[in-house]
Amino acid sequence: MILNNLRHLSAVLGFTCCAALAAPGDDKQIVAAYDAYRAGDAMKLARHAKQLESHLLAPWLDYWQLTVRLEDASAEEVRALLAKHADTYLEELLRGDWLRLTGRRAEWQEFDREAERYARDEPEIRCYALLSRLERSDEAAVAEAREIWLEPAEHAEGCAKLVDTLVVRSSISTDDVWQRVRVLFEHGQITAAKAVLGYLKKDEAPDESALAEAAREPKRLLSRLPEALPARAAREVAVLAGVRYARHDPRAAAEALEGVLAERLPQADVRYLWGRIGFEAAREHLREALDWYARAGDIALTDTQLAWKTRAALRAGRWQVVRESIDRMSMRARRDPAWTYWYARALAAHGEVTGSRAYYLRIAGQTDFYGLLATEELGYVSAVPDGIHVPSEEEVQAAGRDAGLARALELIRLGIRTEGVREWLYAIRHFDDRRLLAAAELALRAEVYDRAINTADRTTRLHNFALRYPVPFHDVFRGYARSQGLDEAWVLGLVRQESRFIAEARSAAGAAGLMQVMPHTARHVARKIGMRNYRARRVMEVETNVTLGTGYLRMVLDQLGHPVIASAAYNAGPNRARRWRDAERPLEGAIFAETIPFPETRDYVKKVTANAVFYAALLHNKLTPIKARLGTIAAANGVAVLDAEER
Repeated sequence: MILNNLRHLSAVLGFTCCAALAAPGDDKQIVAAYDAYRAGDAMKLARHAKQLESHLLAPWLDYWQLTVRLEDASAEEVRALLAKHADTYLEELLRGDWLRLTGRRAEWQEFDREAERYARDEPEIRCYALLSRLERSDEAAVAEAREIWLEPAEHAEGCAKLVDTLVVRSSISTDDVWQRVRVLFEHGQITAAKAVLGYLKKDEAPDESALAEAAREPKRLLSRLPEALPARAAREVAVLAGVRYARHDPRAAAEALEGVLAERLPQADVRYLWGRIGFEAAREHLREALDWYARAGDIALTDTQLAWKTRAALRAGRWQVVRESIDRMSMRARRDPAWTYWYARALAAHGEVTGSRAYYLRIAGQTDFYGLLATEELGYVSAVPDGIHVPSEEEVQAAGRDAGLARALELIRLGIRTEGVREWLYAIRHFDDRRLLAAAELALRAEVYDRAINTADRTTRLHNFALRYPVPFHDVFRGYARSQGLDEAWVLGLVRQESRFIAEARSAAGAAGLMQVMPHTARHVARKIGMRNYRARRVMEVETNVTLGTGYLRMVLDQLGHPVIASAAYNAGPNRARRWRDAERPLEGAIFAETIPFPETRDYVKKVTANAVFYAALLHNKLTPIKARLGTIAAANGVAVLDAEER
């Protein structure tokens, strides 16, 4: 702990060139000013700001004071503050606020002036930019605007105005409306879909009660369809009911589509529904998924549908379908390392050794999940690179003098973490490898481990894996890993993914601490291991949190028998993880990981496994192939699940 305090002090001392050292009461004043800003209390904010004119965070005080009254600010005031804080994150932040405001007001001359200087690609501001171009009769903007139309989410204010403009200009057809409604139904955005239907003429709109039934009780609506559906609105509602039915019960939806529903819909709609049923079935690991996909024929599938067709083929061992599905993806999707790797595997399965090797070489040497797998397919085992760059003290001190990094660490120290992280990311956006590693070391010394990891992860030629994979609280993790009989590298790999070693981390769902333990899981584990005097408030304490986290990890490992499926269980719950096994046959660990239905858990398991490879190398000089860690996942059986239900 003494060493940690010294590190923190050395980081703080590096900032003294940028601002005077904080006075004893400044922390409370800054936090109070931030609270006043969030409450929109301009007078209270001004009182606190007056006491902090020379503070390191004075630029943020300037920003807060202007934005609480931005609606009434003049363009000259905004430009003055933009100039004052040029080339900082606050300039970008304020310009984004100003663009949203001027776009909302349709002040296009002022909007265009500042939009030229705005580097970020933000959807709402992009929509306002398109509106500005339409105002200037730039017809090329119409095609770009139509791409936004099919985005599967409710439109932000600027994009909603853009869509309204397209409708007024008759650039959105009835076909376009129904296409967007289908996309929104596919993604469960029912309220947004109903709003879109408002663009239809009254005689083209569906019956509202039928639409509500399609969303809430699709089985009932489909069972009571009339013998003929001459009106397009009625047919579309039947299709939407099919989409919802497939989402809830793919087998039942398939049965309905094989019956009278197919007779009452055009063949294009029938094939569309088979594509949806195949997709939903693949996500549930149903064996019929590929057969249902096949019945969709040659209709265009989305990249997401093709990804799940590929995953279903992986679980079935049908390598030709893997290859064909990836071939049908967009160029952008095919570049994903996952599909690069599995395409190579598909080529290898058909004896095309040269072609598969070429695909492996595209991603081999990268330090992520599929980079490690591709390297091993080429006959090598990934290790920590020899060329480790350790930043010099001069480089670290130079990083400490960077005003953006200093402000970021100060914000994080004060608990204003979101703003601090964004300032940090802006500050390092153009750093070369040496400066990135110096900044990572600065963050490590300040005990801001997530910034150390994130920053060191960005290097391309010079690396420092001790910064990428730090080991704070090492004695605690080592002790509890040993006492629970767990692989220390796996535990650290999991914690790196869970919290980035931020002891005070809390998730929106309520998970807390280094190992992100949920409240009910903490109570359950405390009871199981006989922890005395357990109190919910203690879950944030390092030793208590690691005791509970490793205890739970031991439980799920004992229940499920394999670290990969236990990792999935730690993130998504043991019942779900167990259902993701194949019911009848073993699965290759990499296939199990790739076919996890939850995107968050799928990414989590891959990263935890890759993390463990490097922690084993760093801590124990042990090169364990990732394939050995992945192993084989046994078929599902009748083993009981944990009492705690889902995590």
